[in-house]
Amino acid sequence: MIKRKLLRVYGIVQGVGFRPYVYRIATSLGLRGFVRNDTLGVEIEIEGDEEKIETFKRRLYSECPPAASIDRLVEEETDVRGDASFIILESSSGRERETLISPDLATCPDCLRELFDPGDRRFRYPFINCTNCGPRYTIIEDVPYDRPNTTMRKFEMCPECRAEYENPADRRFHAQPNACPVCGPEVWLVEGNGVKIQVGDPIKAAARFIQEGKIIALKGLGGFHVACDATNDNVVKRLRALKKRGDKPFALMAPDLETVERLCFLSDKERELLTSPKCPILLLEAREEAWKVISRDVAPRNRYIGFMLPYTPLHHLLLRETKRPLVMTSGNLRDESIIKDNDVALEKLSGIADYFLLHNRDIATRIDDSVARVIDGKEILIRRARGYVPAPISLPFTSDKEILALGPMMKSTLCFLRGQRAFLSQYLGDNDIYDNYLYLLEIMERLKKLFGFKPELVVHDLHPDYPTTRLAGEMELPALAVQHHEAHLASVLAEKGSFDDEVLGVAFDGTGYGRDGRIWGGEFFAGKTGNFERIAHIA
Repeated sequence: MIKRKLLRVYGIVQGVGFRPYVYRIATSLGLRGFVRNDTLGVEIEIEGDEEKIETFKRRLYSECPPAASIDRLVEEETDVRGDASFIILESSSGRERETLISPDLATCPDCLRELFDPGDRRFRYPFINCTNCGPRYTIIEDVPYDRPNTTMRKFEMCPECRAEYENPADRRFHAQPNACPVCGPEVWLVEGNGVKIQVGDPIKAAARFIQEGKIIALKGLGGFHVACDATNDNVVKRLRALKKRGDKPFALMAPDLETVERLCFLSDKERELLTSPKCPILLLEAREEAWKVISRDVAPRNRYIGFMLPYTPLHHLLLRETKRPLVMTSGNLRDESIIKDNDVALEKLSGIADYFLLHNRDIATRIDDSVARVIDGKEILIRRARGYVPAPISLPFTSDKEILALGPMMKSTLCFLRGQRAFLSQYLGDNDIYDNYLYLLEIMERLKKLFGFKPELVVHDLHPDYPTTRLAGEMELPALAVQHHEAHLASVLAEKGSFDDEVLGVAFDGTGYGRDGRIWGGEFFAGKTGNFERIAHIA
């Protein structure tokens, strides 16, 4: 029997090749109808033999693209229309927003192979991408996820890129950031004073300067990096002094996994994370051999090294030329947020970098590299940012209202709560620094826009003088103050699924403003979430 069904798909289903995937399944089964993005997710109308429609639904889950994630599928029967084929329609916009946005994805093996293939038309092109990899969160300005709603809108696709984009059999079918050397973004090199350097290959020139002991500021995926040769004591010491970094370790980027294995102990889980689409900085135990190669000033008095692998084509090209580990630290002034714009980088980093490797693909949302480590075979996130944000975290309870939580003052993030999902922002730094406070406001408004959040309650730290406490007071919303250490304990219980359990909880996390107006420190609590009793303390 011929049926037609409306299927609404919720989850991370935009910017991950989901529409092309739906198209291929539908056409392979001889089904008709359409698929399109909207502000809720993906809408599918599918028509044909009822048994084939059931097969289509099963395959939606079983053959899902690697970066996609279906949270739920809602279906209803509708009238048969007698469509002649299955097509991808233009996206539609609505007032309600529920679609999830994909985090940025590290360069996939297919694009990497093309990047270094002299016979490929994207040979050495630093912005190569496809539906399986490349920028997502950092370039999107609005939903639905279509090129006109990204910073790629100013680059009109050439005929060859357009043909790939429109070819259902192509890996770049409906890849929104699709580009090539003919029509896409470009990279160039300038001196610290902003004067452009005329060179045939800016990336090779930048690599040569690094090998000569210079410091390079390069525009990456979510902001600027400051890079130098990690094997050169003098330049590492110089960078440490210029960034006023004290003994805080630098993050490193290695040319390949083999380099990391030679310098650090690696478990299978650590290999998996280093080579995953998330590609975080991973804290790894250094081998003795490491300090014969890496400058000890990278991580003074520390037996761990923070390593990551190249995750953009530009990084791959640079590291292929330098053939050594590089310091790859955030491009910012001390304690300030990461810089994303060329003019701001030239203004603020000219006292640090000798040269600047710039490009003209604008960054809509700046974001730092994520930092993680593996303990007992499990990934533990230390800084949740690129590769993870803005994917939400599922909670063991359902909220009956939308809530905005403004986070702490130090090493802050903010969070929107909707239903069973917590949408955490990227790492935002210490918000008692004005630049970081502006960053917090920027990301708060961006997340509101992208996800359509309309908070009904704002939650803030109990401390009366925190910037976020004052911010909460300026909002025309009911406000709830939460004690710092109690918030830590509640988050652990939520993570463990023990939100409603009676517990004895211990929170050792520095000092915080207590409910009695005094400084609290090492705290012992008993009770349930929302009703903790302070039974002892070490302060």
